[in-house]
Amino acid sequence: MLTRLSISNYALISSLDITFPDGLVIITGETGAGKSILLGALSLLLGKRADASVFSDNKRNCVVEAEFVDGQGGETILRRVITPAGRSRSFLNDEPVTLAELTAISNRIVDVHEQHQHLLLTDPDFRLEVIDHFAGNGDLLAQYKKVYSEHAALESAVEALERSIVEAERDAEYRQFQLSKLKEARLEPGETEALEAEHRSLAHAEEIRGALEAACSSLNPMDLSVVQLLKDASSRLSRYSDYNPALKPLAERLESCRIEVADIEREIEDISSGIIVRPSRLEEVEERMSLIHTLQRQYGCDSVEALIELRDSLSASIGSAEEQRERLADMRHSLAAMDNTRKELAGRLSERRRAACGPLSAELQADIRSLEMPRAVFQAVVSSREGLTSSGGDSLDFMFSANGSASLRDISKVASGGELSRVMLSLKGLLARYTSLPTMIFDEIDTGVSGRIADKMGDMIGRMGERMQIFAITHLPQIASKKGAHYLVYKEFGPDGTATTGIRRIEGEERVTEVARMLSGSELTHAAVENARELLSKACN
Repeated sequence: MLTRLSISNYALISSLDITFPDGLVIITGETGAGKSILLGALSLLLGKRADASVFSDNKRNCVVEAEFVDGQGGETILRRVITPAGRSRSFLNDEPVTLAELTAISNRIVDVHEQHQHLLLTDPDFRLEVIDHFAGNGDLLAQYKKVYSEHAALESAVEALERSIVEAERDAEYRQFQLSKLKEARLEPGETEALEAEHRSLAHAEEIRGALEAACSSLNPMDLSVVQLLKDASSRLSRYSDYNPALKPLAERLESCRIEVADIEREIEDISSGIIVRPSRLEEVEERMSLIHTLQRQYGCDSVEALIELRDSLSASIGSAEEQRERLADMRHSLAAMDNTRKELAGRLSERRRAACGPLSAELQADIRSLEMPRAVFQAVVSSREGLTSSGGDSLDFMFSANGSASLRDISKVASGGELSRVMLSLKGLLARYTSLPTMIFDEIDTGVSGRIADKMGDMIGRMGERMQIFAITHLPQIASKKGAHYLVYKEFGPDGTATTGIRRIEGEERVTEVARMLSGSELTHAAVENARELLSKACN
């Protein structure tokens, strides 16, 4: 239940900190005093979007904090802080949480019934929520929603894969043609460089061989071998090195030259013998180079390595298409199994909803008749809808007549505003008996009713207050006089004419005066005061 509410810098509220008891909490006040401001501030904890109009002082933060206590005495503190710049921060027990998390938590703690919420009676989703609460379908519905969500995700994945396969198959023939051409080319990494080097060699083979032969002739001028001459010179110097030591190193150097020249001469001969003028091979190399250049141009590649990468990619994509088809078959099998599970759970939900319709209708009809509609008839009717939704395969109609079953029609087409308010109150009372929601707030649910009807509605709200904490924001004295804690919302004006809203608990004569004001209007009469005393006395007995 809500035990404390603290509001700072919200609309006409500068600062407010108030505590509330369990049971029925009645909130009244003159029109314009600020009853809606309290609810507006509390709604910030329920996830309502905030704007600049919430600030009474645009230089300070707006802070709303509520303290809740559960049946075991556990405490939950929710707080929302909104800066003048419009940024919002949310806290659970002083720990930061997202606004979505704050909303989810607060909606499990408190339910707010605002004016015109009776229009929810025409909302198909709300109707199903009612029957599911009544039937205790929480766990089964959660299981169904999980399977439904997984089925929807898998169905989307199947559709995406089907589109991918169709697109792949549309281009498969062309990609296979590309792959065949690239495979036929038998490309090798580094091939371009090797071909270019070979081409240079083949194109200048005759010139190279002529240069080698000329070099070889230069080493053997006039049939004299330079190698032999160097050997002779080295031998002569060595022969006389004993007589002149300076000759020995010269002889050794000549010998080194001889060895080097002899080695060069052999390499020239080896290279020369390996060079063959081959016009046919040159033509082959040029054709190969031309093929590679053509493929590079056709496929937008700048190297053999890029062509090889494209070839491998095409090969992988063609291979993956078959893998995709196999994966699609597996996914379709899983989807079919999941669909069977989904239908089975939806069927169980439908059975439990249909079984609950009779008891729900009977209980709700009894409550509605107690609100001065003795001939009212209410029937909840489950029917199958085409296809499954996140709520199952059913639709629920609320059939209603205020004058017997002969004129039974959809409630949205036959009920007046006052009748809808009474039906909605009965429905809220029914749900309160079947849910563990600790706090419920009614914001002028009595709109459109008066007199005995209002008194009966007050009795019903009072009975709900015996089982849970009920806040009743009302303008009717019949409800304001019921047994419970009474809070008055008021407006004060400072010396500068600035208005502020406050709230305080009233008892005794002050409460008598407030109920009398609600009975008589602006002019407080003796009869209204006595009537107020009678109403309050009756409620307390």
